[in-house]
Amino acid sequence: MTTVVLHGLGADRRQPIDLFTPAVHAAIGAGELIIAPDIRAHGGYLSVGEPDDFRLDRLADDVATSVRESIADTGGDASAPLTVIGISLGAAIALRLALDELLPIEHAVFVRPSFSDQSLPDNLRAFPVIGQILADAGPAGVEEFRERAVFQRVAAVSPAGGRGLLTQFAAPDAARRAMRLVEIPRNRAFTADAELAGLAGRGVRSLVIGARRDPVHPYELAERWAAGLDAPLVELPPRDDGLNVQTALLREGVARWLQHTRA
Repeated sequence: MTTVVLHGLGADRRQPIDLFTPAVHAAIGAGELIIAPDIRAHGGYLSVGEPDDFRLDRLADDVATSVRESIADTGGDASAPLTVIGISLGAAIALRLALDELLPIEHAVFVRPSFSDQSLPDNLRAFPVIGQILADAGPAGVEEFRERAVFQRVAAVSPAGGRGLLTQFAAPDAARRAMRLVEIPRNRAFTADAELAGLAGRGVRSLVIGARRDPVHPYELAERWAAGLDAPLVELPPRDDGLNVQTALLREGVARWLQHTRA
């Protein structure tokens, strides 16, 4: 069997590998193949391309192609059922992979979803600002961003969330890849809640995981995803109450659900 893990905006494949490998192996076994592709303009995916290349359907198609190639390289069966686990942007791509039937997904875990049926919702408005500052001033523009209201609003609610935004300036090759921060938040993960409801009807079992006091990944949005998908919702403690605790409970929640649904 194979599990696909997908990173968030501005991160790379190491993020979900570090987070989820212990949970996947604990739940399914050390023999489970874990595939973690880099999304366009992230990690080892060096090409940036044009604005249209950052449409969610194109990013999902890129990921699907990469996954099929990785399975073929191991001699596996690309038609066998998959598990997919995505964080934030990765959750939105995982949703499109399942809804558009780009991969044979049987189980899906959506962690801290941040995309909805709106283009550039309030919770994602900081990213195009970061992208434009990076394009204009490079990583040195971090101090300018600290003075922006869009940063201060996030940091006032969650200092950890504010620090997360600042890491975009320190990401590898951040200025050359700034287009990803401008274009990706314009995507809609789904058209309406009714589209979410269609996933369970296809036999895909879903889990949604969220945390409160996270302005970039609102808990209310996680509740909406869970309701639309008719999926259980796991609530994590806020990052500001301790990242190590949140990480441990995230792994535990994923492992428990996988053990239960894949038994």
